[in-house]
Amino acid sequence: MNTSNVDLLHVNAVRKAFPKPDGGELLVLDNVNLQLNEGQIVGLLGRSGSGKSTLLRLIAGLSQPTSGELHYLGKPITCPGPGIAMVFQSFALFPWLTVFENVALGLEAQGMPKADIRKRSLAAIDLIGLDGFESAYPRELSGGMRQRVGFARALVVHPDILLMDEPFSALDVLTAETLRTDFLDLWSEGQMPIKGVILVTHNIEEAVLMCDRILVFGSNPGRILSEIGVTLTQPRNRLDPNFRELVERIYVEMTAKRMDTTVNNRTEHFPGVGIGSVLPRVSSNSLSGMIEAVAAAPFNGAADLPKMGSDLQMEIDELFPVAETLQMMRFAEVEGGDIKLTEAGMAFATAAPNERKQIFSRHLLNYVPLAMHVRRVLDERASHKARKSRFIDELEDFMNEDAAEQSLRAIISLGRYAEVFAYDDETATFSLDNPS
Repeated sequence: MNTSNVDLLHVNAVRKAFPKPDGGELLVLDNVNLQLNEGQIVGLLGRSGSGKSTLLRLIAGLSQPTSGELHYLGKPITCPGPGIAMVFQSFALFPWLTVFENVALGLEAQGMPKADIRKRSLAAIDLIGLDGFESAYPRELSGGMRQRVGFARALVVHPDILLMDEPFSALDVLTAETLRTDFLDLWSEGQMPIKGVILVTHNIEEAVLMCDRILVFGSNPGRILSEIGVTLTQPRNRLDPNFRELVERIYVEMTAKRMDTTVNNRTEHFPGVGIGSVLPRVSSNSLSGMIEAVAAAPFNGAADLPKMGSDLQMEIDELFPVAETLQMMRFAEVEGGDIKLTEAGMAFATAAPNERKQIFSRHLLNYVPLAMHVRRVLDERASHKARKSRFIDELEDFMNEDAAEQSLRAIISLGRYAEVFAYDDETATFSLDNPS
């Protein structure tokens, strides 16, 4: 689809924060700037928790920014409007309504005459490939067909802007690929009644496959790290060297920006993680598996992250947390889209099970501040016990309740494997009852 200079959407210096119980605020988005022109698909690419879906809600008028401005066709966005529609990850269909009734719902809310509702709804159902299923209920449809209903429901109101919040992530690989291809075919042929698209995704290849521009988001708070233009013609081929080169470039951008930090004008590849940083929830099995995969042939201790992700069929939301945790624990270095095992990482890969635990426990207590903090509290108490709530309260000074729970659960899992402390889920209590 050809682009034009018509400015559909303008997001200027948007900041979004949520109040915390202690009177402070949790900053989710910071200084986000975005422009969508007619004929463009703009991708918001980043890990879960980087504020991408929050930004979509602001654009849709479902929430208001703490500061900054959002304009649709030059007018401030203050509430949901008919010119912007959204497709959700979870289908969000009413199970007691048929396909036709789900699609027609938005038009009924606008008070459109019944004859027009019927005509537009049937046209949208036919366009999205569901002709013949008008009387079916969601329970009778596959996941891919239910998502097609979601697309039809969004398109039937003829919006200028279509917001898509990870619309393919809940589908199996083949169904997602079919739906992406059908969407791109309709878009390229100009058959859909929309002028611009914003796609939220954490799949790098999906972003390169579909988008004209990609905004790479960082986390804590969510912010745009870089903007990458995609000039490849449609339809795009994943095996095209230019396609692979762009995927590689995005991996480099994301790892360089997120995993490195600067200390005293020096790049530090092992960034410090205080107890106030949200920890990814990864299992010891995933960490061990990644170390073994990188250590083995053909990688022999150093691997290209895009190839690693492809070989292991892991998206960035699965791949990056494991890589980050290995880096945090000094088992690997991550830089420029590559992962390289440290001397300790290689030693872990070749060690026997008991020796692996000893290596893991040393690194956990030397390099992960929250684990160090929990163990220190237990060591200092005469009972060698502490309630989980004691640590949750501390963490909530730095993060929201869900993030605090996630971080502590991550430490519980790693601490159990290392046998540096025990945790009783029934009493929600840490102890030194069973450490090695």
